[in-house]
Amino acid sequence: MIILAATPIGNLGDASRRLIEVLENAEIVAAEDTRTTQRLLQALKIENRPRLIALHDHNEKHKAAELAALAVDEDIVVVSDAGMPAVSDPGYGLVAAAVELGVTVTAIPGPSAVIMALAISGLPTDRFTFEGFLPRKPGERRSALRAVAAEPRTMIFFESPSRLASALADMGAAFGDERRIAVCRELTKFYEEVRRGTASELVEWAEAGVKGEIVIVVEGAAPIAASAEDAGAQVQALVERGMRLKDACAEVAAATGLSSRDLYQQALASRKR
Repeated sequence: MIILAATPIGNLGDASRRLIEVLENAEIVAAEDTRTTQRLLQALKIENRPRLIALHDHNEKHKAAELAALAVDEDIVVVSDAGMPAVSDPGYGLVAAAVELGVTVTAIPGPSAVIMALAISGLPTDRFTFEGFLPRKPGERRSALRAVAAEPRTMIFFESPSRLASALADMGAAFGDERRIAVCRELTKFYEEVRRGTASELVEWAEAGVKGEIVIVVEGAAPIAASAEDAGAQVQALVERGMRLKDACAEVAAATGLSSRDLYQQALASRKR
């Protein structure tokens, strides 16, 4: 089987007993960086020395099929440098290849910068979307932000500290300066910090220089006032693009504040005309 193993994102004390037990008995470990994994084994005082196979962004495409085939007869533990493999880290390609071969895939849950940042942000946690890393190029980053400007759910982004100030400025331009934002830095580490404010307030802080791993949590867009007729047209457009009617009604309801049930009944009625 394939075992996706979440590793600490900073504090070694977050390594679970189950993670340590699996690593102590592992014969094969696919690692994002074999050197980082060797240091983790040493830090956790694990004497086992499994066979380490590199699995990273640059080789996963051609390595995934090979490892999936190996997992038909062997257990393969998969680790990234920190957190859960396959979430903004290598692993997805291997999981997809394993599923294709009928290989069992399981996971050892553990630390997650995404969930931790959301939980401590002070922003709504009931519905959220993870957007991963923003594009490096300014033009592409602005386009990506404009594309999610109307997203009603809380949004979570990863960003480099060197691009944090410019990313926050672009968020202010795309979302407006009324949105609440939380920048979470160095989660679980000694210098853990959460800064909350609007984009313009946080840009001033970020321009002074920020270090460490960064997670940005952004408040979702407020519902847009829309007539029932306009909302019905939005539902129809989503259905025509292949979305199920129920899901289309739920999405438009979340964006407009209208009743999903009313939109559904309205759509059914329009079909009978």
